Amino acid sequence: MGKKDKAIDVYIAHAAAFAQPILTHIRELVHRACPQVEEKIKWSFPHFDYKNEMMCSMAGFKQHCAMGFWKGSIMTDPVLGENARSEGAMGHMGKIRSLKYLPGDKKLMAYIREAMELNDKGIKLPARSKATEKKELIVPQYFLDALATNTGAKKIFEQYAYSHKKEYLEWITDAKTEATRIKRISTALEWMAEGKSRHWKYK
Repeated sequence: MGKKDKAIDVYIAHAAAFAQPILTHIRELVHRACPQVEEKIKWSFPHFDYKNEMMCSMAGFKQHCAMGFWKGSIMTDPVLGENARSEGAMGHMGKIRSLKYLPGDKKLMAYIREAMELNDKGIKLPARSKATEKKELIVPQYFLDALATNTGAKKIFEQYAYSHKKEYLEWITDAKTEATRIKRISTALEWMAEGKSRHWKYK
């Protein structure tokens, strides 16, 4: 039997209104295609594991959703595989803004079953070079200046893993207006001083 995680219920409930039906539909299809799936929150967004290995994931953002397959780069669909190999975005199906942006249920379930089969066969992703894995994180000067005003937040930020730093920086730099950016910086400093990750509410 599969395993559902209440944290994903919370994640969906807190997602933007347009994203909720998309995330709910993806979740339902994953469970239909893979009854033994196990849900987990990893890196602050929902993942679906099968046989103790990651299989696929989904996420909701401000204006779109994303879905990706852990082994998408070696799956048979050429478009999905190319999107996975390019690493241009977290998802492999582009920016999903409504249910019509998703492949048909039959096709999407076929993807899920192929991902299951890869896990069944114990097929692993090719090893990645260290040069590819290590990426430089650019911290804007205005955020460094803000961190300098809060020693507690600065200390926590410096201790964060790359992924946690990136989540905060993307949230701040994606702000459309100066007022929004200032507000997000203030909130980020408050949360970091308390040792919280960007998506702590969903954990």
